[in-house]
Amino acid sequence: MQIIETPIKDLLVIQPDVFKDDRGYFFECYNEERFRKEGLTMRFVQDNESKSAKGVLRGLHFQRPPFAQGKLVRVVKGAVMDVAVDLRSGSPTYGKWHSVVLTEENKTMFWIPEGFAHGFVTLQDDTVFNYKCTNVYNKASEGSIRWDDPDINVDWNIDNPILSEKDKISPFMKDFVTPF
Repeated sequence: MQIIETPIKDLLVIQPDVFKDDRGYFFECYNEERFRKEGLTMRFVQDNESKSAKGVLRGLHFQRPPFAQGKLVRVVKGAVMDVAVDLRSGSPTYGKWHSVVLTEENKTMFWIPEGFAHGFVTLQDDTVFNYKCTNVYNKASEGSIRWDDPDINVDWNIDNPILSEKDKISPFMKDFVTPF
């Protein structure tokens, strides 16, 4: 397993060891002992999975404390451009974003700790996306920031994404008070 630091502190790209042969492949997508040896001590309590058509954009979402969530995300089938935005008050990278392309071929995972908004846009039809979460979902604690916020200026590389009604009306960063 290779852990790659990003320009934003605590946001990590994880490349697992993948063993391939003529039968297919095998890899450990999570091994608590190996993660702990690498200094990653998160505890997961909920797994989520979504399936989306090409061009679906989900985000930018987060959970407020005390239900804030860290997420270890990966693609099971298809491909996404995955994005995390730093919402931690006092962080030198507050409001900055980082993206990673996650595919079924590259098996790359993205660790997004508490204090970040998260979103992704699907690059292929029938994309299956998996989230391991450090806290349970709580509707009253959910929050979002507008996907096309000009102050964050994420380059989603898509003109007309397919959005939920909630994501169409999320607040802008300038109207946001960070709970982190």
